[in-house]
Amino acid sequence: MTPNVPYGWLPVGKQTSIPSDNQRLLNVFSLMNLHQQLSSYPTKGTINTDFIIRCLDDFCGSLTKITVVVLDNAPWHTAPALQDKRAQWESKGLYIFYLPTYSPQLNFIEILWRMIKYQWLKPEDYSSKEQLINAIFNILKKFGSEFQINFQRTNIC
Repeated sequence: MTPNVPYGWLPVGKQTSIPSDNQRLLNVFSLMNLHQQLSSYPTKGTINTDFIIRCLDDFCGSLTKITVVVLDNAPWHTAPALQDKRAQWESKGLYIFYLPTYSPQLNFIEILWRMIKYQWLKPEDYSSKEQLINAIFNILKKFGSEFQINFQRTNIC
């Protein structure tokens, strides 16, 4: 919602402006499986360790088989409070695996958000906060059917 337009072409004597808003609009923690099925946890608040723990606790309730969650090394993913929960989650069949540091190209969720931001959102989706939120939720809801990623064709390496 904060445009960065260093220059542009306008008729001589014409001026324009682009209103911007740099407030936090929405944060989403998402879990995606290899079949491109998504579990998303949106919040207008901050994503921190407590939020991640609540999301993973909720996710544990839906498990029917052993599941590995791959996380990056963000501080809220590696915090002591989260590490303290690992034994409890493992007893329910949820295991945590950490990606190597500095490897966003291996993080499928990062690839998903890059596709959302740079491929699937349209310029008109930024016309209002409500429009942007609706567009994001529409993409998340239709991910795996209407919106898909061919990971063999993305530049993940």
